[in-house]
Amino acid sequence: MSCCTPDGSCSTNAATATATEGTTTVYNVSGMTCGHCKATLTTEIGSLDGVLAVDVDLKSGQVAVTSVGEPDDALLAKVVDDAGYELTGRAA
Repeated sequence: MSCCTPDGSCSTNAATATATEGTTTVYNVSGMTCGHCKATLTTEIGSLDGVLAVDVDLKSGQVAVTSVGEPDDALLAKVVDDAGYELTGRAA
């Protein structure tokens, strides 16, 4: 049996996934110094609803958060602060 339909199109009976890019926002975070800091923030921020990806750059002191829609800055600041770091605002 072929996966092709009589009109020549292909049908695999699989659902087509729609890629969602999300919104990436970069924040300045102080107090990050090592791999443990990076892992902690990646886990804590990544666990928030709507967060698709987290990229922590220790050298620049920045955290890029990719989320569905506009991120909740106050919630992110609370999570970062509760983890022992300080979110000092959005990067310019």
